[in-house]
Amino acid sequence: YSRNKSQSMRMARLKGTIEKVYLRQDNILIITAGLLIGFGIVMVASASLHLGAREGEIMRYVDKHLFALGLGIILAISAYFTPISWWEKNSGWVYFIGLGLLIIVFIPGLGREANGAIRWVAVGSLSLQTSEFMKLFIVIYMAGYVVRRQLEVTNTIWGFIKPLILLLAACFLIMLQPDFGTTVVILATAFGMLFLAGAPLWQFGLLLGLAGSSLAALIYFSPYRMARVTSFLNPWEQAQDAGYQLSQALIAFGRGEWTGVGLGNGIQKQFYLPEAHTDFVMAVIGEELGLLGTIAIIFLFSIFVWRAFAIGYTAEKYGRKYAAFIAYGLGLWIGMQAFINIGVNMGILPTKGLTLPFISYGSNSLIVCCLATGMLMRIHSENCQSSGQYSKEGSSWQRA
Repeated sequence: YSRNKSQSMRMARLKGTIEKVYLRQDNILIITAGLLIGFGIVMVASASLHLGAREGEIMRYVDKHLFALGLGIILAISAYFTPISWWEKNSGWVYFIGLGLLIIVFIPGLGREANGAIRWVAVGSLSLQTSEFMKLFIVIYMAGYVVRRQLEVTNTIWGFIKPLILLLAACFLIMLQPDFGTTVVILATAFGMLFLAGAPLWQFGLLLGLAGSSLAALIYFSPYRMARVTSFLNPWEQAQDAGYQLSQALIAFGRGEWTGVGLGNGIQKQFYLPEAHTDFVMAVIGEELGLLGTIAIIFLFSIFVWRAFAIGYTAEKYGRKYAAFIAYGLGLWIGMQAFINIGVNMGILPTKGLTLPFISYGSNSLIVCCLATGMLMRIHSENCQSSGQYSKEGSSWQRA
């Protein structure tokens, strides 16, 4: 009898834990992230099978993508079970760890160069792209800063400028790699978080002017960046040179029309469109799934950003400001990077080397996006606990 009673109690506790975890999930967020990841697996396969076949291993890129997804899911689960208070307590250390990783890239024998850029650190058979993780670390650090110094941010220009000095150190190291696109995303995310924290608009006007002037100078004095900007304005003038990649992407969208040519039937990815499985996977989607597929991807990203901001708003309503700004920052980062990538693919923005979150082939990008999703799920779970939406009755958790 005592043995049966003990087993019943253990089963009740297990059931209570499962109910507690299940009822505290944002199902819309999980489904949206799952659909984006599913799209990514399918489109990476479609865009890379011919590359794998040429290298003698047809599923090479798909296998690597799935391996990265497995690591990402493990990290997402770890993030879900990590209290947001832990990130708040260690936000400063997290930022300086990120700076250390950016410096390691330039140490001979550790940093790895590809396509003229030094962005990776060899970790066994994997390559760690430290700038991808820095996007997340910036959000963690900025959330801590705006919560600790909110009065300074809203009332003094020094409170607005102070965190940007540290950010410029990270951006300087990233530009040395060079990685202009990541720098833009990091600065835009930081500015967005400061704006949401209540920084006056005139400060934004001043600093955006300075930032815009600096970026313009970087473009003007860098021939390859200038070529990207001029080719973006009229890619057909240099369709066989600087505008080649964008021209091929636009041809892909044009071929797709309303419903696309069919999954796997795209032509542009077959050695016409460079980086079709990474930076320009959206063009492959446009060709094979058409306007409807493109709109579906944009809709999913809109839902993801909406849920991030909704989770942040709820956290702020319950006085959990750090968690709120983490959610806001993650929504800004994912949303802006998706916007820039899609804009580049469609010729709305100059060409930049940025992945499409959750979808593009790129182990580091996928892992960090999964980690961000796990953190959003944790914030939502803590929101539910703060709201008293769930109450403990007996040995199980039930809806209040």
